[in-house]
Amino acid sequence: MVCMVSRTGRQLQRYNKGRRLVVGCIPYRFTRNGVFEVLVVSSQKGHAMMFPKGGWELDESVEEAASRESLEEAGVLGIVQCELGNWRFKSKSQGIYHEGYMFPLLVTEQLSLWPEQNLRRRAWMSVEEASEVCQQWWMKEALERLVKRLNSSDIDKEAVISSSLS
Repeated sequence: MVCMVSRTGRQLQRYNKGRRLVVGCIPYRFTRNGVFEVLVVSSQKGHAMMFPKGGWELDESVEEAASRESLEEAGVLGIVQCELGNWRFKSKSQGIYHEGYMFPLLVTEQLSLWPEQNLRRRAWMSVEEASEVCQQWWMKEALERLVKRLNSSDIDKEAVISSSLS
């Protein structure tokens, strides 16, 4: 069963040396034709597009937080894979520093109902399109790392395509 309410508040928020810890995912899939796509979401307050991300809380692992954010913001479930890296950046809206961790998420299910469906738009895009619309430099860097990882690995794309199709 999927929780249909997003977490709110900062009571359980993790910090490291004054920096808020945030976790995100790059949801991805291969289409039936073998085309690689990533899922981006709009910000809550504007038209900016980005990958799902949010606060890492004390009662969850970093992988659980990444998976939760993808569910809440993008309405997708999947397999959280090895971390792409971590970045330090300053929040544009709050002017405070964050430490962000990004993970690839191989999408296995796209939900028609999800917690933030009335707050966000979601769109599947090519890597080039996503890199163009994403305004967060650190997320673009994470996307580059994912592409390099997938291109350099000996993954069985047919098996990945089969497992990511609903």
